[in-house]
Amino acid sequence: MPHRSWTLLESHCLRQYKFIRIREDRYRFEPTGAEGDFVVCESPDWALVVAITVDRQMIFVHQYRHGIGQVTLEVPGGVIDPGESPEQAAARELQEETGYRAGQVRHLGRLMPNPALNTAHCHVVLAEECRLSGPQQPDPFERIDVELHPLEEVPEMIHSGRLSHALAIAAIARFGRVELPDM
Repeated sequence: MPHRSWTLLESHCLRQYKFIRIREDRYRFEPTGAEGDFVVCESPDWALVVAITVDRQMIFVHQYRHGIGQVTLEVPGGVIDPGESPEQAAARELQEETGYRAGQVRHLGRLMPNPALNTAHCHVVLAEECRLSGPQQPDPFERIDVELHPLEEVPEMIHSGRLSHALAIAAIARFGRVELPDM
């Protein structure tokens, strides 16, 4: 429900894709009477996995991202399918993307990736006691390279910019393993 300062005048779908729906909403800002159009991306929630192996290494993935046209370093994750819990989606995505299976999973919290434009929430799930259990099972448009790093190296990966994926950093922060440098 919009804040009382905003009145929704109309809303219509601009484009529907497999996982997202782009809509345009027209609002009136009541304090001034100004009207404007706002684009909103509706999409399902997804889960990001902070995955820790039995020997205390964090599991990362490299994959191509069309938005920036580059391969990024990030944590495993993906869309939560209808009927799945965030924990189930995280366990499934971890296995599909990396071949690792978690001994236990725990929901750490929910983030709003970009509430200015997007309706989705990102669920952070901790997967512990991960063991390699088989081959990756990537989607038809995925090529994912797996990389492991000791937990102690993760803060430096963030501070150096080697890991710059904002949601991956937010997920790790939710896990509580990010130490900020002295300024």
